[in-house]
Amino acid sequence: MTQKNQYLSPMPKFLLHFARNIIFGIIIILAALFAGMLGYHSFEKMSWVDAFVNAAMILSGMGPVSQLATNEGKIFAGCYALFSGLAFIAITAIVFSPVIHRFMHRIHLESENSKNK
Repeated sequence: MTQKNQYLSPMPKFLLHFARNIIFGIIIILAALFAGMLGYHSFEKMSWVDAFVNAAMILSGMGPVSQLATNEGKIFAGCYALFSGLAFIAITAIVFSPVIHRFMHRIHLESENSKNK
């Protein structure tokens, strides 16, 4: 009979993996935010502060703050909004994958233990 926690990584190793994924998620958020700021600054000629506000609002799913004036800016904003939706899903998956992985191992171990009884 196998030990219950044999397949689960030790808690310090799990927490390190989780922290690493959180840091990676933050880096992706910052890169996506900078890309949005750069796009708004370039296409709409917004100040860096206004570009930050618009990029942050789109990235968080709230929507744009300022009215867009150029066609290039509108196309960028649409593409950035689509990217932001996918980025949100990807970042969530990256950050929580260690938790989900550990949870799945626990479920598997519990079902394995109930079969052996």
